[in-house]
Amino acid sequence: MSEDTPVPEQDTPVPDGPPVRPPRKRGRTTLLIACAAVLGVLAGAGAGYQIQYDRPETPLPPLAQHKLVQPKGAAPAAKPLTAAEDTLVTSDGDLRKLLLKRPKGAKDWTVPYGEDGWVSLYDYADTFKDPGWIFGDLLNGDFRRLAAATWKTGSGSSTTTTEIRLVQFRDEYMAVTPLELEGQQEYMPTKKYAGYAGSAIPGTRDGRVWVYSEEKAGYLPVHMARALARKGNVMIDIWMSSGRPISESTIKAVAKRQWERM
Repeated sequence: MSEDTPVPEQDTPVPDGPPVRPPRKRGRTTLLIACAAVLGVLAGAGAGYQIQYDRPETPLPPLAQHKLVQPKGAAPAAKPLTAAEDTLVTSDGDLRKLLLKRPKGAKDWTVPYGEDGWVSLYDYADTFKDPGWIFGDLLNGDFRRLAAATWKTGSGSSTTTTEIRLVQFRDEYMAVTPLELEGQQEYMPTKKYAGYAGSAIPGTRDGRVWVYSEEKAGYLPVHMARALARKGNVMIDIWMSSGRPISESTIKAVAKRQWERM
């Protein structure tokens, strides 16, 4: 290439898109606007206060009751609750004295546990189908003591046995007694037991009775009745069994008398 040949000029590269401007610095205008806004708020608050201050006092509307009557002397003593109304009553005496007396004509029926009317937690738990579980449940549930009375009436296949258990809990940190009662009542409506919801015991808060039969191949049916109720921190648990059907009125009468005796 000779020196006389002109060299073509190279194009200056053009950047893509519009040119990028540097961010604009905040100036005095922004600061003046912010100060004006603050001063506007303060001026409005001050004007409102001044208007309220210059207004004359307006009396409040009268109360619905012009004059409150202050009673003189101490309030009358509260009427004590009856035994039926007091659900927090605690029995600290001899529970055996609260058990129903054996009816006339009834005979001794010694159940294979207990001594002198008292039943230990171990012996009581042994009457359930799962003694180990119920023992731990009662122990954790602040079981305190249990008194029982038993008797039998009739003879032969018509013999009827009755057992009344008074199961007491401590109820010191929580109301255990209603929970234990609910737990016992909960499984009675299942098919393994009564199979229905039961019937209420008149006069009680949450007492119920069940009448049903237990049948086993090769054996005569055993007719059963059970009542569950509570008075204070004592759960009433009554069992009856017989070779003949037990009427609902019979178990209700026993349960009602025991509940009233509490």
